[in-house]
Amino acid sequence: MQLVHSPRRGAIARGCLVGLGIVLLLVLAGGGCAVSQYNGIVSAKKNVDGRFAEIDNQYKRRFDMIPQLVDTVKGAANYEKTTLQAVVDARASVGKATLPPDATSDPEKLKQYLQAQDQLGGALSRLLVVAEQYPELKATENFIGLQTQIEGTENRIAVARRDYVDAVQGYNTKIVKFPGVLIAGMFGHRELPQLTVEAEQREAPKIDFGTQK
Repeated sequence: MQLVHSPRRGAIARGCLVGLGIVLLLVLAGGGCAVSQYNGIVSAKKNVDGRFAEIDNQYKRRFDMIPQLVDTVKGAANYEKTTLQAVVDARASVGKATLPPDATSDPEKLKQYLQAQDQLGGALSRLLVVAEQYPELKATENFIGLQTQIEGTENRIAVARRDYVDAVQGYNTKIVKFPGVLIAGMFGHRELPQLTVEAEQREAPKIDFGTQK
């Protein structure tokens, strides 16, 4: 008995193969897109963490300089002890502030940490401004050197905070836009808390405590 191949069956078979090929291509394309989106989100998060690490690094640099500044200022006659004590107390508060491993994802811990740092920055600024009233203090080489280092660190902190804000904005945008929102939801990525940066801080920062009169 001789089998006869039906042209119709052959066409159907070819159609099925073509359809299967299209489905496979779509699956591969979709998978490639998903991988690309996932990698992009992970890279954006790592960028956020890196920017925050730079903020923390500059804060630690300032933290380490303060004891030497305090010792230098103590040598000035009749210097405002309350202003000096405010810096000492603010530094102690910063020392108590602890960060979780993923600080950028913990709004409350991040807020407490930054508030302590801002309090220290404010006290330090007032200390250096008041120093303008003491020519003998301003004339000491040690104080001048510390003042210059602190001014530079404050500028770097402002830049680091601005860069962090931009990094968080980029990450948050990536995980709420399609198709990133799908991938973010699948892998538990959530929007990160944002810092509040004043308009002048988003411009090229310039801090000079030595110009106060």
